[in-house]
Amino acid sequence: MAHVPAAERRPQLIKAAIDYMTREGVAAGSTRAIAAELGVAQATVHYTFGTKEGLYRAVMEQLTQDLIAQVERAAPADAGFEETAVVLATALWQTVREQPASHQLLTELTLFALRSPALSEALESHHRGITEVTARLVTEAADRTGQTLAQPAETIARFFLAGFDGLTTQHLSHPDEEAEHACLQAFVAAVVAMADGRLNLASAA
Repeated sequence: MAHVPAAERRPQLIKAAIDYMTREGVAAGSTRAIAAELGVAQATVHYTFGTKEGLYRAVMEQLTQDLIAQVERAAPADAGFEETAVVLATALWQTVREQPASHQLLTELTLFALRSPALSEALESHHRGITEVTARLVTEAADRTGQTLAQPAETIARFFLAGFDGLTTQHLSHPDEEAEHACLQAFVAAVVAMADGRLNLASAA
């Protein structure tokens, strides 16, 4: 391939890595394989990202940015708290049904990062980013309606994301459309009840 500036090559390599690992899995995502996917020398990958972990970090960051953008695009500007929760959960669930391979890749990368000290910062940044965005949307929805949150916005956001991650994993491993729809409705109802204080929190200590 003709010489391409690093600023242009970087997003090309990230896209190639996402495409390749979505098809073949994270374990197959060597720098040699990613280079071949784009048709460049393996040295180009190392020059751009330093190490395989550097490439994986960039992939996680890109997937996180894409997920955050999807959440922000789905957020209604003038809805009440419950409607906002319903819209966000429904829109996110639609991405799981339409792009299961992307969600599977992010799950695989998360598990890989748990065992890789070089990726611990990227993993923390991923979770912090989506939690902060979700907490902000929760706060904005409560402020619009004058609702006092019974729990901190970050706690509600973590609960929302934990439930969504669980439903996503179930869908990827054992899909059941009817059961998933009922679980999604129950999950959103629990998020709303937690936010307005109707959900009794049992001691787990």
